[in-house]
Amino acid sequence: MNITRSSTGRDLIEVGMAIHKLVNNLPLTMRCQNSNGLRIEEGKVLDYEYTGPVLEKVLQTGKTYRCTPVTGKYAGTPVVVVPIKEEGEVICALGLVDLTQGIFSDIVEISRRPKEIKKNETPGEFY
Repeated sequence: MNITRSSTGRDLIEVGMAIHKLVNNLPLTMRCQNSNGLRIEEGKVLDYEYTGPVLEKVLQTGKTYRCTPVTGKYAGTPVVVVPIKEEGEVICALGLVDLTQGIFSDIVEISRRPKEIKKNETPGEFY
């Protein structure tokens, strides 16, 4: 799979659906710099020409945004949108819509807290 600045919503289906499943079917939005993209909810692509205000902002700035948009399809619902870069250039923006109203983001933050490991205790292996 090759994502470019001009990849369309249809070009992004495989990676979009994989991420959507990985985050337990939270709504996902994704678009590239030169083309509108995807809106996925409940395992289905609802829009192949989607864009939104936070996706647009990330494409312009190249920065990650964690916010609650006041306009667009997901107004009033927390989102996290990240840039996808190639050789330092923003080519795509990928967003998750946090329908849990922030609980999902809180869990991610809590999981980052350092855990105490007892002396002489070897961490287990994870597969």
